[in-house]
Amino acid sequence: MTPTKKIIWHKVLENKNELPEGRVMTVTAGHTQIALSHFEGSLCALSNRCPHQGGPLGEGAIENGWLRCPWHGWDYHPCSGKPPGGYDDGLPVYRVEERADGIYVGLEEEPPRRHTVSDLMVETMTNWGVDTVFGMVGHSNLGLADALRRAEEKGRLKFIAIRHEGAGAFAASAYGKLSGKPAACFAIAGPGATNMFTGMWDAHVDRAPLLALSGQVATQVVGTGNFQEVDLVQAFSSVAAFNHRVQKDSRHAELMSLAIKHALLGRNVSHLTFPDEVQTVAVEEHSRAGSPRGRLTTQTIAPPEEALNRAVELIKKAERPVIIAGYGARYSMPAVIRLAERLNAPVLTTFKGKGLISDNHPLGCGVLGRSGTPVASWFMNESDLLIVFGASFANHTGITPKKPIIQVDFDPLALGKFHPVECAVWGEIGVTVAAISGALKGKLPAKDRRPEIKKRRAIWMEEKRRRLGDDRGRGVSSIAVFDSMNRLVEKDAVITVDVGNNAYSFGRYFETRGQSILMSGYLGSIGFALPAALGAWAAAPERQIVSVSGDGGFMQYMAEMATAVKYNIPLKHILLNNNELGKISKEQRAGHFEVWKTALHNPGFAAYAENCGALGIRVTKREELEGAMKKVLSHRGPALLEVMTDVDLL
Repeated sequence: MTPTKKIIWHKVLENKNELPEGRVMTVTAGHTQIALSHFEGSLCALSNRCPHQGGPLGEGAIENGWLRCPWHGWDYHPCSGKPPGGYDDGLPVYRVEERADGIYVGLEEEPPRRHTVSDLMVETMTNWGVDTVFGMVGHSNLGLADALRRAEEKGRLKFIAIRHEGAGAFAASAYGKLSGKPAACFAIAGPGATNMFTGMWDAHVDRAPLLALSGQVATQVVGTGNFQEVDLVQAFSSVAAFNHRVQKDSRHAELMSLAIKHALLGRNVSHLTFPDEVQTVAVEEHSRAGSPRGRLTTQTIAPPEEALNRAVELIKKAERPVIIAGYGARYSMPAVIRLAERLNAPVLTTFKGKGLISDNHPLGCGVLGRSGTPVASWFMNESDLLIVFGASFANHTGITPKKPIIQVDFDPLALGKFHPVECAVWGEIGVTVAAISGALKGKLPAKDRRPEIKKRRAIWMEEKRRRLGDDRGRGVSSIAVFDSMNRLVEKDAVITVDVGNNAYSFGRYFETRGQSILMSGYLGSIGFALPAALGAWAAAPERQIVSVSGDGGFMQYMAEMATAVKYNIPLKHILLNNNELGKISKEQRAGHFEVWKTALHNPGFAAYAENCGALGIRVTKREELEGAMKKVLSHRGPALLEVMTDVDLL
């Protein structure tokens, strides 16, 4: 004899009058959706799911005594659930009681929930330290989303629901750039996943660890041209170093462990896609989540002795050595600066490496290249040896191949990538710098360049002072914006920078004092700054977060201002609004083209920020700038400063 299952009663309405006669509606009882009908004076409850295509019957209508499915028009009796014609595809029927305090539906007690593939993989993910997810929940990732929800309820992770999946990927990329650890971005199948592609490429080319998780259509319809079907493994094969579809019989914990291991050790992108039906498959009770214990090795790679000796030999002969620090040296800068002080060597950075040495340091010479200062280019050209740590030699930076070069990098493929160098040294930068310093015994011929650095900086500061006075009555100059930021932004702030003239001016005029700078380096993707600020806050919530963009870049992902308000993320956005894609106009003129289609029609951005619930202030004159920036930077919640700028005063 089958034991009677316990009935659990769920209140679904306050009273019968909430559902008029002849109408149907969807109600929820526990975790079950019900099609509740008011028919011929009675309240009746049926399964809300049509057995043919899954249509939501509570969104249908009662016509001529029949409840009609809104998706394909099949009929059912509102109370018995049976179709006309004697067919056997009827609906489950549930008990309904009208009580003094409301309307109740009785359902059998739900069986104990079993651990799923998604649960196991999310637990593995958090064991590996991935505790932040930026994403959007949708119909093809609901099983995985539910596992993320439970992990968040346990305090294992935080989920930030963004407004565009591309913003989620940029936020995760920025998180990885700042922390060196992966965050996850999360999307549905099809367009949700492909929206993440640009942010994933940003992480890929800038060597930031990132974990991308995507839903996928059910396995049985793959290849049939199903709604939102995209072969995501194939689509992401060019951007993800680890890229796999999760199967029912995969080694699920191992698959997630390897995805994160590849992201961490390769400083790259990993992607896992989860078919819809796989996400909720129950796993065996003995299944155990993975962890990093015993799975990682130190990355302190020592340089080959021959290369090290050659580097030391070159340094011992140099009278005017210069150190160039790229983004790859970001975790080793204390050792690099100590070496510079030993050699009395000027320190230049790539644009992507801006802020790795304070501009107030006696050896700091600012950024080299198109976004740089004349101080940096002067010392590169006056050097007799360039010691380059963690730089890619991109054209934007302009490291000259005409000087003897020692290049140090953890990636052997980066060494001598574009042209031969005098000495290529493969090794982890911190270990290599320590080895070089330890081998430099006795007095060195390098001259003390501090007096010359001071002189060249004074010349540049005077030039900046003159430019600061420029005013054509057409808006505030960019230099004025960054001059105010120099004084007002906190010393340990994280600043996320966009692409365009605003970035060039930032590289040239903002004086770093210890701030961390994040940008879309080698991809150079417009729109990076605002979503990156979300990622920076998630990685370092104790630090001031400031994002900088132009009007063109801000409009790409401006919806994320609402995300900042929702989670009370106290980011401060500095927006240089010149109503133009100014950098593109400049390039059109330089290429002898007509300026075309670069003018922009913009809303009031400060008013937009206010409409989102943030503080928004608009500035049109330089004399208003300082006070407004102070107010924005000191505001306790998210805030935006819109500065109307002169497109030609860079």
